[in-house]
Amino acid sequence: MALRLTNFRPVGLDNAPAEIFVGDDGLVAGTPIAGADTIDCKGAYLSPGWCDLHVHVWHGGTDISVRASEAGRKTGVTAMADAGSSGEAAFHGLREYVIEQQQETVRAFLNIGSIGLVACNRVPELIDLRSIDVDRTLAVAEANRDVICGIKVRASGVISGAWGITPAKIAKRVAEILDLPLMVHIGEPPPLIDEVFDILTPGDIVTHCFNGKKAGSIRDTKALFAQAQQLAGSGVRMDIGHGVASFSFDTAREAIANGLKPWSISTDLHLRNVNGPVYDLATTMSKLLAVGLSFDEVIAGVTERPRSVLGLGASGGATPGQKADFTVFDVDAANIDAVDSLGGHLTLEKRFEPRLTVIGASAMPAARRSA
Repeated sequence: MALRLTNFRPVGLDNAPAEIFVGDDGLVAGTPIAGADTIDCKGAYLSPGWCDLHVHVWHGGTDISVRASEAGRKTGVTAMADAGSSGEAAFHGLREYVIEQQQETVRAFLNIGSIGLVACNRVPELIDLRSIDVDRTLAVAEANRDVICGIKVRASGVISGAWGITPAKIAKRVAEILDLPLMVHIGEPPPLIDEVFDILTPGDIVTHCFNGKKAGSIRDTKALFAQAQQLAGSGVRMDIGHGVASFSFDTAREAIANGLKPWSISTDLHLRNVNGPVYDLATTMSKLLAVGLSFDEVIAGVTERPRSVLGLGASGGATPGQKADFTVFDVDAANIDAVDSLGGHLTLEKRFEPRLTVIGASAMPAARRSA
């Protein structure tokens, strides 16, 4: 059924018309379509479809992943990247049973560890040299270039143990060979965060950038914070990756106040945080607004920036001939107690409220998961 979107406030869309028509083929039409089903957005915002750059949606393939539908349209998200749930050994399953089955656009960062997160942390994917098969990883990435958007490594002591920085260096070399970005999880040492920073180049992504872990946070020393600022200025992308243990209000507030802003806003959504403290992307967006990002910066962090990593258009999303991909949302006054990953609290005075997603000629209601 053709759609007519009307009575909206465009944000993040170049030269959006007063009304947007979507044909039966799911493409934005250049002219009005008679008999189109009218969707009155009631004065809400209309943006490119929200994109979550860090989720875990290999449900059944790992012991932490949610279903992609739980991370997607019902909470306002139309595109997402699974951040290393699968390594090369099981990527065919992630592709067949998740990526190819969803209305949402799903891409993936391929874990450098062959087993991925099948038994997350109970059986770490980076125990020793046997955990990485470079040849098979390269072959899987080459065979799935249409859906693999980067390489993922968890550079954290609880994962790599005494192996330290070596897995991250191998992952970086594999990413270089493939000409793909590296997404690196930072956390407890070893390796130290400055060791990780030393191997990164423009286009790489630091996820959990505002964690508050001792000896694993950008707030540890002034020199480390300055290095993070230098990297961000050079084109290394700082990503939130909220998660169950990786986002600190204090770290975020201090970093933003001193000019270090995240490039993208993501949830690290999985079974251990979907019912708190993360809940959904809208709640994470609200938290970043509360600690100092502007409205426009928040929207860029969930639309044009992460969508570019997935190979999706953004600001031209209302252009005739393109597949329709939008999120309709409000920003409402609130008085809500929010919690970070360390038990810190702040009051949300404004809250993003997803109302609707449009993917092709399909429109679906959306709402926050959190209370």
